Amino acid sequence: MALIDLFNIKKQYDIKLLLDDVDFHLNAGERVAIVGQNGCGKSTLMKIIMKQEEPSEGKCIINNAIQIEMLSQQPHFEAHLSVRKAIENELSQLQEAKKRFNNLTEILSLDFENTTLHKEYERISAFLDHHNAWNLDDKIERVLQEFKLKEYEDRPVVSLSGGEQRRVALASLILKKPDVLLLDEPTNHLDVYMVEFLEEMLLKEKFTLLFISHDRHFIDTIATRILEVDNKKLISYNGGYISYLEQKEDRMHALQKGHENLLRLLKQEEAWLSKGVRAREKRNQGRKKRVFELRDAAKENPTLIRKMMIELEREKKHFNQEEGVSRKKMLFELENISYAVPGKTLIEHFSVRILQKDKIAIVGINGAGKSTLLKLLLGKLKPDSGVIKQGDFSIGYFDQHREMLDDNKTLIETFCPDGGDRVEVQGSNLHVYGYMKSFLFPKEFLDKKIGTLSGGEKNRIALALLLTKKTDCLILDEPTNDLDIQTINVLEEKLINFPGAILFVSHDRYFIDKIASKLFIFKGNGIIEESYQSYTEYLDIEKELKELESLEKEMRPASLSLHNSVQKEKQKTKLSYKEQRDFDILPDIIEALEHKIELLNECLQDPACYQEKGVHIIGKELAALEKEYEEKSERYFEILEILESL
Repeated sequence: MALIDLFNIKKQYDIKLLLDDVDFHLNAGERVAIVGQNGCGKSTLMKIIMKQEEPSEGKCIINNAIQIEMLSQQPHFEAHLSVRKAIENELSQLQEAKKRFNNLTEILSLDFENTTLHKEYERISAFLDHHNAWNLDDKIERVLQEFKLKEYEDRPVVSLSGGEQRRVALASLILKKPDVLLLDEPTNHLDVYMVEFLEEMLLKEKFTLLFISHDRHFIDTIATRILEVDNKKLISYNGGYISYLEQKEDRMHALQKGHENLLRLLKQEEAWLSKGVRAREKRNQGRKKRVFELRDAAKENPTLIRKMMIELEREKKHFNQEEGVSRKKMLFELENISYAVPGKTLIEHFSVRILQKDKIAIVGINGAGKSTLLKLLLGKLKPDSGVIKQGDFSIGYFDQHREMLDDNKTLIETFCPDGGDRVEVQGSNLHVYGYMKSFLFPKEFLDKKIGTLSGGEKNRIALALLLTKKTDCLILDEPTNDLDIQTINVLEEKLINFPGAILFVSHDRYFIDKIASKLFIFKGNGIIEESYQSYTEYLDIEKELKELESLEKEMRPASLSLHNSVQKEKQKTKLSYKEQRDFDILPDIIEALEHKIELLNECLQDPACYQEKGVHIIGKELAALEKEYEEKSERYFEILEILESL
């Protein structure tokens, strides 16, 4: 069933045409991702649906019975509300419905024949079912925990940062569950674990969703359909992001084939036109017009096909480590560094070497200390203890503040401060327009002041400028924020081809998988792990381990119950004295051995611990404990088998 219908929509601002005669239909249960370059009209489409903007032409038909809600980029809250109250305030309609339902349940238990109340009871029951609002208090508690808002629940919501306030607004919306939810970049300001929770909620609660995102992993997980805004038109692709790429490639091949057919037809028509006399006859003017149209199409198609081919090639490229290149040059050596802020340890006893060809993603929960590590490497902060040794090399740094840009300068002045129109980019001398075109800037932007650009455009400029500098190491803090997917593809291509080291903080799983060959994982409480897995693989394994741990906890009471019941039955068995004694004491011995093995494994993850005790000694001790653990476990299972056979 269609909830939203847009027909022949055209949207124009002065001379700029964003959308030209487009149709769009959203059905119940669909989760549609809108993709396209920044400024192409994605947010405008949402604003038309929300009636915040009127189309220049066309019709927007929305089912009056449905509730549509949109996540604002800058949510507004009443100043007196705490975080918890702000969420509860948005759920007041559901809370009232729950109260009324409880009240009706009591009344109908005394007056069961009241048909009017029965109808109201059924209506409210269906309403609560639709919004899955039966256990709202539990859901509020969980969303506070998962979105890391629990510690702020009693604080005024307006005292939080902009990103934290967006998390409060998002929490309210997913609990409220409107009939249609519109989300503009919902994963901004969320760490990867928050994103996974959001994915779980959106899928489990069966939302009808229209969203804009540059997070390709999120799109692939959530979207049932992708709507691409391209050249003022809407193109629909079924499925998630991987399916979109496959279908787009098929479309490109179809366009190529169509173009070849067009050229054959054009060749025939050009031959006819060259005959001259008959072409000028009035009755043949239509055919002549058709030739000119074919000429225009023949000129336009290769540009469109080439554009699609470049985008797909960028997306298909994967990181391949250069062979035969020495990786021995040391850039940074961190020796047992620690850093804390009041009430929180961010980095504790961390030792590592960073080499000239390393591509390292720094990942983990928000507030764990990822950006702090970058600032320590840059010398903006000093470690509380430990030493950071740095080789002789140059660093290029990108952060969200874009400090390298001057709002009063034009793009041409920014890239060619000494005049001229050429830039040096990693050893190549390029025309500034050609280089800016590779970052998706048209020629007319060269004379624009930096201050007039949007946040996403400024990010593109800052990254493009950074890559013109002669640097051996790039340090990037959330480089994909505010970028569209096409620009992220461009950035990925540049970074994959960058000859030096790259250290970057990001929550974009797809981006990390394509760029990083190594992970620094911030686990919290100062613990940092190194991993050579892809980030997706690491997260999958981590999730499986958590599920196993949860299952183990559920199984433990059952195991204890089994053990106790067997002990109660032991009077009926014919175990020997030694067997009975082992049966009684072995569970405690095995548990103690498990604990010792766990402690030694933790020590092997901590440089300070294993350097103090000696890796060789710890290894021997661990091997002995594991051997004893196997022997004791085997003995215990032998006795259990004896019991079963009696």
